[in-house]
Amino acid sequence: MAALETTIGFVTLGIIAIVLFFVMTIYNGLISLLNNIDKAWANIDVLLKKRLDLIPNLVELVKGYATYERSVLEEITQIRASAMQAQAIPEKAKGSEAISASLGSVFALAENYPDLKASENFLHLQKELATIETQIAQRREFYNDSVLLYNTNIKMIPSVYVADWLKYTPKEYFRVEGDAGTPLKITIEVP
Repeated sequence: MAALETTIGFVTLGIIAIVLFFVMTIYNGLISLLNNIDKAWANIDVLLKKRLDLIPNLVELVKGYATYERSVLEEITQIRASAMQAQAIPEKAKGSEAISASLGSVFALAENYPDLKASENFLHLQKELATIETQIAQRREFYNDSVLLYNTNIKMIPSVYVADWLKYTPKEYFRVEGDAGTPLKITIEVP
């Protein structure tokens, strides 16, 4: 009888050890996915800030050439201020959309001022902003892929039980609505 109790005890300990191993493995996987999302967002956030930092330079440059276009410049300045205040990802996404649209307006405005279009500083800012827009789109895709992987994992068996126990909730995608989903068209003209 003692041998049977010992065997049952070892089997019970073995089952507990296996369950703990699987819970730890699932937990570590979820933490890895969360860290990947944080890293992906940090990369986007750096680019969003870099783009916001370039806007005052662009506004000052355009202001020197386009003295009668104050409303466009004031609008992008206000949108920039609002975007800088955004905290949550949906707010930042909305701010990013508005900035992209405003930049499109500023570059369309430049078409009316040949001296501005020929300015080396303006061309440099155009090129830098076009590069940042492309990088934001690429990193947004990586971020959204990371969110998809995490959101899928917290809904699948057996991960769902660990995720529910730890109160992990789905993460939000970095969505772009409407025409802002198409890349910002910035033409670079070399005089």
